[in-house]
Amino acid sequence: MREQLSGWRTFAGIAFFLVGAFNVIGGLGALFEEEVFVAGNEVLIADVTAWGWLLLIVGVVQIAVSAAILRGRGWGRLLGIILAAFSGVFHIAFLAAFPAFSLITITLSVIVIYGLVVPDDLDD
Repeated sequence: MREQLSGWRTFAGIAFFLVGAFNVIGGLGALFEEEVFVAGNEVLIADVTAWGWLLLIVGVVQIAVSAAILRGRGWGRLLGIILAAFSGVFHIAFLAAFPAFSLITITLSVIVIYGLVVPDDLDD
């Protein structure tokens, strides 16, 4: 069943596309850069390749879900909320290593969640 697309929903779909694109870029960067990520004296990630594949796969799924959100699919809205929450929490772990990248992704994830849960009558 198609839902009518609101302004917030459109904005959330576009912002979610950006979150997915940032995750794809981060995943590709991790795949091409085979080093251990260290913040301070603590090792954050020992297996960068696994982290890269996870980010890449999640990013591609997020881009596909953003298309479903923009097409007004109800399941895209629900999956978008779940994946945006996962992405936001996932990037909290990397604040020390990648502060700007993580903050941008977390902020966009929160905006996406808001845009997908806001009632449609607020657009009127």
